[in-house]
Amino acid sequence: MKKIFLILALLGFSYGFSQNKTTDILGTYMNPDADAILKVYESGGKYFGKLVWIKKPESLDANNPDPAKRSQKKLGMVIMNNFVFDGDDTWEKGTIYDPKNGKTYDCKVTRDTKGNLDIRGFIGISLIGRTSHFTKIDFKEP
Repeated sequence: MKKIFLILALLGFSYGFSQNKTTDILGTYMNPDADAILKVYESGGKYFGKLVWIKKPESLDANNPDPAKRSQKKLGMVIMNNFVFDGDDTWEKGTIYDPKNGKTYDCKVTRDTKGNLDIRGFIGISLIGRTSHFTKIDFKEP
């Protein structure tokens, strides 16, 4: 009986380690200023994030470096692009667009034990950059 219990315990333990953590990033997150909600989704094995709620839904992407895009609404914009899972609750090799200043940054995302995201935008190397903490929330798109 002890052997059966031990075998079942080992199987359960190894099953926990074999879970696919790559999709743990999926969900909706409130930005630090509580004026936008980001939805992270998967497409083609990569991860993206789009704005699914903003405090001022009619606001335009006025700071976009491309004048043709300045009349686009921020709501619905894909601002996180092409992230890949790199293990240890880290997604990297992606970019993030900041509609507040119209700039695009290299980016990496880490997930904490509560499921929240630390999104670090940087230029060149990640040591020189800024991290924003996004809080995981339950949000249903209208």
